[in-house]
This record gives sequence, C-alpha cells and structure tokens, in this order.
Amino acid sequence: MKSFAVTLFFAGLSWSQFGPPPPAAPPKSGREAAPVDLTGNWVSIVAEDWRWRMLTPLKGDAASIPYKPDARKVIDGWDPAKDEAAGLQCKAYGAPAVMRIPGRVRIAWQDENTLKLELDQGRQTRTFHFGPKPEKLPAPSWQGYSAARWEPSLPPEGNGLPVGISPRFGAHSRSLEVATTNLREGYLRKNGVPYSDKTALTEYYDLFREPNGDTWFTVTTIVNDPVYLFTPFVTSTDFKKEPDDSKFSPAPCTVR
Repeated sequence: MKSFAVTLFFAGLSWSQFGPPPPAAPPKSGREAAPVDLTGNWVSIVAEDWRWRMLTPLKGDAASIPYKPDARKVIDGWDPAKDEAAGLQCKAYGAPAVMRIPGRVRIAWQDENTLKLELDQGRQTRTFHFGPKPEKLPAPSWQGYSAARWEPSLPPEGNGLPVGISPRFGAHSRSLEVATTNLREGYLRKNGVPYSDKTALTEYYDLFREPNGDTWFTVTTIVNDPVYLFTPFVTSTDFKKEPDDSKFSPAPCTVR
C-alpha cells in the first residue's frame, strides 16, 4: 500500500516542480564522431589486376566487368586521340575508377564535417561531406558529390548474397561509408569501358593495423550503373600508410 502511495505522489508532480528536461546534445561533427583515423599519407599497393591497373588495357578488354551490350559499342569505339582533342583526359579519373589508379593519396580534415582526399595521379581532389545534403548540387563532375557517414558496427556473418546487393557483414571496425552521385560519365578503365552519369557509387574505407605496426586501409568500391552494367562492379584496393608526403608527386590525367 505504501509503494502505491509513493507512485501516486510522483505521478502528481508536474514538470514545473522538477524543471524541464535538459536540452538534447547537439549532434557530433564528422570529425568528432570518427571511430578511426584515416588522415595521413598513403600509397596504393598493387597485388592484383596488374594488367588493368599498371598498364593501359588493350582496346576491347573489358574482362571481369559485368557490362551490358550497349557498353560494348562504347568500348569498341574508344579513341584516345579523340578524347585528347576534346580535353577529356580525365575520363578514367572519376570517382568510380580513380582509387584503382596506382599512386599516392593524402587525407586530411578540410573542416569539421568535410574529409578531403587528394590523389597525386590526375591531380584529383575528393571531398566527403558529413551531415545533411544540400538542396542544390553543383554541376556534375568527375568526383561528383560524396555524402559520408561512419558505418555502425556490423554482425559477424552475412546472408549469402553478393557484395553490392546486400548489406555488409563481418567488418572488423566501424568503417567510413561514402555514397557518391552527381557524376559526369567516364571510364571504369583507361581503355574506354564506360560508366554513365546515372551511376551511383558506394565505398567502404576499412582501417586495420598489422602486428608489426604497419597501418593499412582497404577501400571496397561498388559501382551501380543502370545504363551500362548488369550487376554492381565490385573491387577492393589496398593502401599502406607512409610517414609523410615526400613521395606525393602530382601528375596530370593521361588517356593512355
């Protein structure tokens, strides 16, 4: 009976007696919320796909890319001289392909909600934006607009579906997830394998450390293009941390 009376007493109290609840804490910025530190200087390590990454592939070589018949017309019509004459040397340096080009990157916070990634090959700069997407975007570009968030912890096992058409599973850390749209049409490889301006790109940046102290990140790149691809085109690319940017060597885009 006593506990019932206490319950009635507290139920009758108003907010005016206790005071209003404390205001909600403002959301953390992208930098404050970062569970891992991706900043620094990195070099790509080419351990696979040598023939497509270290050399300009032969004309017509689109092996491993799930392209539609309409893409074959573009592939077979690739003309590097024509791209040069049109000032389109950077068609293979757009966001869906540029992380596969061997080279070095610098990553730093541009401000509290913008992570900047600079690539020496092609002199490209990508900016990853945390927070609300603006209502109006600039004109489509090689790097498009990239919305970023810190991926929450994931369950250890997947559901058996291929990467790119199912949620991610089994990551060892909370990764950076980047979704990029507003792209110009470009090439998935230098030899003219196309992606369209309808492409949606999703990337996951996973940081890990070796027992010897070396630090790496792997970027998993998922290209979805309803125009030229039957299914998502998925690649993973490794980068190793370097002590400084003394080897960062900017070079212009090339078509060959």
